[in-house]
Amino acid sequence: MKHYFRLGTTRPDATCARPVHGEAAPRIALPPPVSSGGMPILDAFAKRRTTRRFASTELNDATLGQLLWAANGVNRTDPEGNDRRTAPSVLALHEIDVYAALARGMYRYDARQHCLDLVIAADLRALTGYQDFVGEAPLELVYVADLARMQDIAPSQRELFAYASAGAIVQNVYLFCAAAGLAVTARSWLNRSTLGAEMRLSRDSVPVLAQTVGHFEGGGSSAA
Repeated sequence: MKHYFRLGTTRPDATCARPVHGEAAPRIALPPPVSSGGMPILDAFAKRRTTRRFASTELNDATLGQLLWAANGVNRTDPEGNDRRTAPSVLALHEIDVYAALARGMYRYDARQHCLDLVIAADLRALTGYQDFVGEAPLELVYVADLARMQDIAPSQRELFAYASAGAIVQNVYLFCAAAGLAVTARSWLNRSTLGAEMRLSRDSVPVLAQTVGHFEGGGSSAA
């Protein structure tokens, strides 16, 4: 049986919250996103790939900000003055919050202000999954569904719609990474209860998917 990730090599103590590296700033102001130009969309489709080998080199704030805007940022205002996003959501409820687990802390992306707000002053990257590359790559994105925002949706349908919204964000990140020359993989294998507790999420908030982003290890790549 061929495994697409390595099993059994993660140390038991690696799946714990770790002290931050550097300053856990209360807010990270991100550079304004660029909303035009870049790689043609068909070229990005052709280069989209999954990679499970990452360098530990950090992403700079400009790249981080552009990635988060591509994921679920504000790209326009409608005639009624409402902000609209780069990713769709049912009834424009925007029930998915994007969290960025960094060595300097766990942050939540504020799409309207285009900034990162500190949630936990701890390195929670290793808690976002079980594969052995988790916790070593510079960025672990966690997509959290706030089901309390979905009161207009039948309870039995809320998580289904939330997964669809998260999937759209995942693909936005894949295409951005293809255009930017970054390594990326999406993951659903995570301990949702433990991660939710460490992130201090409300009972109506559920981590649904995660996504690892970084530079290619040694400049190489593998595709899936």
